[in-house]
Amino acid sequence: MAGENGDQVKTGKAVCIAMITTAHGVKGQVKVKSYTKNPEDFAKYGAVSDGKRTFSVKVVGKIGDQFLVQLDTVKDRTTAEAMRGVKLYVNRNVLPELAENEFYYTDLIGLTAKTTDGKILGQVKAIHNFGAGDMLEIGENVDFLSFTNETVPEIDLENKTLIVRLPDYVEVKTVERVDE
Repeated sequence: MAGENGDQVKTGKAVCIAMITTAHGVKGQVKVKSYTKNPEDFAKYGAVSDGKRTFSVKVVGKIGDQFLVQLDTVKDRTTAEAMRGVKLYVNRNVLPELAENEFYYTDLIGLTAKTTDGKILGQVKAIHNFGAGDMLEIGENVDFLSFTNETVPEIDLENKTLIVRLPDYVEVKTVERVDE
């Protein structure tokens, strides 16, 4: 099963729903930041995977906006400390059906970002949140761009593109296409 979940993560059939932020106590408990719409839902989807291993999740408390969790195979603080920063995934098919014009962030990775006038900026490499909102990392030319409806007014998953409305103060070199 662990191999299957690892394959799910690599192929994009799994969705990151939480991340382990730190160890808690001496019995292997960890603090988990949930990425689900309703934060407490991350534990209701069943087993989670880090891409290599599969874990059963038991929520044992809440500290601030994070959950105190016991993973079935983590029994001591040393193991828990080694898991700091580990992302937890579930298979996409266990998640609720998405409404029209909804998507998971993992669906955006690899999309081609274009300006409103059609210039190619590059591919979406990652989505980050450093505390002030979600940021898109696009290609080699744009370090980070705020991910809002204003800056990204259109996402077209079918055609694997998203439209970016750059703020006036951003100067960007576009990607030149070389036809083979």
